[in-house]
Amino acid sequence: MVLDLVGVPILRFSMVVGMDQELIASEARFRAYVEALSGVIGHADRVEPLGDYCGGLLLPLERKSVEPLAAAVAPDRVSAKHQSLLHFVAQSPWSDDQVLGKVQELVLPSIERGGPIKAWIVDDTGLPKKGKHSVGVARQYCGQLGKQDNCQVAVSLSVANDVASLPMAYRLYLPKTWADDAERRRKAGIPEDVIFKTKPEIALEQITAAHDGGVARGVVLADAGYGNDTKFRTAVSALGLDYVMGVLGAISVSPPGHEPVAAKPPKPPKPTSGRVRRDQEHRPVSAKALAMSLKPRAWKNITWREGTNTPLAGRFAAIRVRPAHRDHKLSEPRPHEWLLIEWPKGEAEPTKYWLGTMPKTTKLADLVAMTKQRWRIERDYQDLKQEIGLGHYEG
Repeated sequence: MVLDLVGVPILRFSMVVGMDQELIASEARFRAYVEALSGVIGHADRVEPLGDYCGGLLLPLERKSVEPLAAAVAPDRVSAKHQSLLHFVAQSPWSDDQVLGKVQELVLPSIERGGPIKAWIVDDTGLPKKGKHSVGVARQYCGQLGKQDNCQVAVSLSVANDVASLPMAYRLYLPKTWADDAERRRKAGIPEDVIFKTKPEIALEQITAAHDGGVARGVVLADAGYGNDTKFRTAVSALGLDYVMGVLGAISVSPPGHEPVAAKPPKPPKPTSGRVRRDQEHRPVSAKALAMSLKPRAWKNITWREGTNTPLAGRFAAIRVRPAHRDHKLSEPRPHEWLLIEWPKGEAEPTKYWLGTMPKTTKLADLVAMTKQRWRIERDYQDLKQEIGLGHYEG
């Protein structure tokens, strides 16, 4: 270990002998980064455990929960260091928002040197748990396991360009069984103002905060867990943001030539009360039915990026439609959007669907490339769990 200029213990990235200039520069940047974060965590006695914790997460340890981190950073006083780190992580009242804000201030300029922000990526991730006391733990879908199991789930918003991404918001999802259990809340120390919210509601709050905070705009990307929620998509559009979001094949759309008719203007002095009209010629269909009806020439082979071994490509079609979910309650049809469909060769039917509000002039290749930007957040979560210890967090 070495002592930096302000007395924060920082772990070396390499043992003294043979350390080259690149590693020395990396260590200096890491010291500066942790020192900058120490300015927003409040009391001075949190500075040392912050340095220990951040440094420990970068070590090649099999498990990165508090106890093995303490043993790695302070092998001569494991018990004391364990208590220090545990208090810092679980009880110190520093602000998540302030820390994330400082991270953004430090990191975003470096990311934007590689190109402008292109996407705001909404996602959630599951953290498998064996016990029942961790806040929010419940039997729910866990993406890491690919099935329903005991886990915590967190919702996040990240910004990304072609070279990197950065989390802008990260919040634990609190299931209704937790939110409505006063005794469980008391034991876990859940603040009174934390109430049950659906994952789309949490994501919308995160998007709204980023929008109001002046974060560089990008196209909002999300999977069908969010995109199939019409209220969520509508609220994102109301912020003036474009989106491309996964939807289920059962979602209803109005294809060209079968769009609903706007309500007739009411006769004075009646107020406007008309609704979108449908008839035999103006009925919505499911996205799947529309996809299955497309002619062979509608499908194009598109390569969206280079993979590790081979280019990543697929067969896609895109058509302008109007989302039709409950549009009979509206006075005007919903605006046109892109319905993007992926139908891999050899499959009996299409496998993925997206709705998107990118401009009418958007080329199919560009629409696919934007949609597939979501791979970055999936890779980020994989790295966070395997390399930085997110999956080992005991909160």
